[in-house]
Amino acid sequence: MSLYERLGGQEGIQKVVDVFYKKVLEDDTVNHYFEHTDMEKQRRHQTLFLSWVTGGPNQYSGKGMEKAHEGLNLQESHFEAIANHLVSSLKEFNVSEKDIDQVVQKLLTMKDAILHK
Repeated sequence: MSLYERLGGQEGIQKVVDVFYKKVLEDDTVNHYFEHTDMEKQRRHQTLFLSWVTGGPNQYSGKGMEKAHEGLNLQESHFEAIANHLVSSLKEFNVSEKDIDQVVQKLLTMKDAILHK
């Protein structure tokens, strides 16, 4: 069974994404990055992205990580806040530590492309 399937497929990932963005938007250290963002579109985009990252059937066709985060001047603290919100959201859905670690490892492979652009 793939990580995508263990997370509940697109429906399960969508629920995690909804909780994740609730946490992000309540966090003053990162919420300003989303002030002018269409959050419905962002949620759909993130659901597709996480589905793709976790081995789901969806093909991610969005911007690359470097382009998507260009000019934001994201720092380590921002990356950590987002990662922590994702981990916390996954825990709310009783995702196993092993699966959370797998998601975090995938996120860490993108860290250099996200930060300092």
